Amino acid sequence: MIKIAVCGALGKMGKEVVKTVEECPETELAAKIDIAGDDTYKSIEEAHKAVKFDLLIDFTQPKSIFENAKYCLTNGIKIVIGTTGLSDDQIAELRELSEKNNTGCLIAPNFSTGAVLMMMFAKQASKYFDNAEIIELHHNQKKDAPSGTSIKTALMMSEEKETFTKNNCPETETIKGARGGISYSDIHIHSVRMPGYIASQEVIFGSAGQIMTIRHDTMDRNCYMQGVMLAVKHVYDKNDFVYGLEKIMQ
Repeated sequence: MIKIAVCGALGKMGKEVVKTVEECPETELAAKIDIAGDDTYKSIEEAHKAVKFDLLIDFTQPKSIFENAKYCLTNGIKIVIGTTGLSDDQIAELRELSEKNNTGCLIAPNFSTGAVLMMMFAKQASKYFDNAEIIELHHNQKKDAPSGTSIKTALMMSEEKETFTKNNCPETETIKGARGGISYSDIHIHSVRMPGYIASQEVIFGSAGQIMTIRHDTMDRNCYMQGVMLAVKHVYDKNDFVYGLEKIMQ
């Protein structure tokens, strides 16, 4: 039985994770952590002192995730991270802490198996197209932009090609930001924030005479739970550092 603490337990994703952990026969909910609520611990440190748990699942805020992860890895608590907003330098530091302290850590910008397959398909398609851009669409309460999913997608695509703006003409933005943010391998990422969305992403590929679009839409947060539990079981068994759910879906 894997004893799990959930950080951000009262958020929309946190509530889904709590329900999934409670319903899974292989896991036990050891602690709910959230700054709000009467039946929750207010910090990871408080929960760690009060109860024993093997692993923490974090769905909190970009401003707190880095310190949360450092506390866990320094104190021998395995962690599955679904909160986005970590920089490349912060991810590298967490990798170093994980390996130094022999404590498992899995960071996934997206736990939807369909979204991860979209990212894997995009990487495969990158071998055959010289031009590509990403549009990511989320609800208007998402604080970080672009999304972690779009950044991770661009990173995976960049492993196949140095630039995705082949033969583009010199550009002048008459309105700043009109062409989106420029990510790995010159991939432009456009962020949309709108009530009604949960999470959607399009990767658009183009070449002479053809356009190909790979798109994934999330309609219910329950779609993330299969990936969360895959990550939990992997980290508990393998005790390694992983960035991206696609690494354990191959």
